[in-house]
Amino acid sequence: MAPPVHQLSWPLLKAVSRSFYWTLRVLPRPVRPQIALAYLLARTTDTIADTNLVPLERRLEALQQLRKRILGTSQSPLEFNDLAGRQGSAPEKLLLESTEANLQMLQRFSGVDQSHIRQVLDTITGGQELDLRRFAGASANNIVPLKTEEELDDYTFRVAGCVGEFWTLVCRGHLFPQANLDDTQLVKDGIRFGKGLQLVNILRDLPADLRQGRCYLPANKMAEARIAPADLLNPATEPRIRPIYDLWIERATAHLRAGWAYTNTLPRNCFRVRLACAWPILIGMETLALLRTQNVLEPERRIKVDRRKVKKLMLRSILLYPRPAAWQRLIPARESIASKAILA
Repeated sequence: MAPPVHQLSWPLLKAVSRSFYWTLRVLPRPVRPQIALAYLLARTTDTIADTNLVPLERRLEALQQLRKRILGTSQSPLEFNDLAGRQGSAPEKLLLESTEANLQMLQRFSGVDQSHIRQVLDTITGGQELDLRRFAGASANNIVPLKTEEELDDYTFRVAGCVGEFWTLVCRGHLFPQANLDDTQLVKDGIRFGKGLQLVNILRDLPADLRQGRCYLPANKMAEARIAPADLLNPATEPRIRPIYDLWIERATAHLRAGWAYTNTLPRNCFRVRLACAWPILIGMETLALLRTQNVLEPERRIKVDRRKVKKLMLRSILLYPRPAAWQRLIPARESIASKAILA
């Protein structure tokens, strides 16, 4: 049996999860604790991986220690004071200090839920460890790119696509176990949903990642256009990279459309879950629309959907839900987007 929802640290969740907090809050109670705890533990591993002031080997060691505790293969108490002390963010410091309490919470779920949580976090931490090793020694003066599209697809699965699978298994088991659904297709679309959200993050964060020496755009495609990763530090390179960049915008769009199909495959009486799925898709689509029209290499401008727009999207989705046809049009058909582009 899952621990009561009120035992989770909602102020901490709100502080570290930003917009995803509202997705968590709208979820039905039977699945809210599992997904919230998995998120907290994933954010903990992410914070460890991103603590650049701590040597790489110490971060890898801490990730491996936490991974073993999550998987239940070790019971050794964790001590992350050195990492917590390096945090510039008070919520992330508290997140690391709360690791033991969150691990204890994990033990209170059913065996099936524990298995789902452990599986997704095993995949996520494996991806984070791979990322740390791949970009060891990377800097603005030594930008390390991913080599191929396959590497990027693998990365998006490890850090986000697996979350779509986890979400599906937990919701399926607790909310609509008897529904007549194609589980294979549902999981497939759930994985693509997660990959799409991660691609949006990658495309949006390109300038910041480059200045940390990371380039998630595959080198083989850039080489075909005679573009080196270091060229992307210059915003004037944007017109040259734009055709390649737009291909990934289209890939992200296609993945989010699979996420929209996923959302609308869920039983219609699962109002809360459908909303929780719709909101990140709507925000992701709005972000991609901005990325289509702005210089995506400008380091001073972080492209994001403003809060008022986010709230408007959320409210509109709630108001239109009783009208299925209008709800479906929240994500326009491909033809509508193409028509708008031609008219513009």
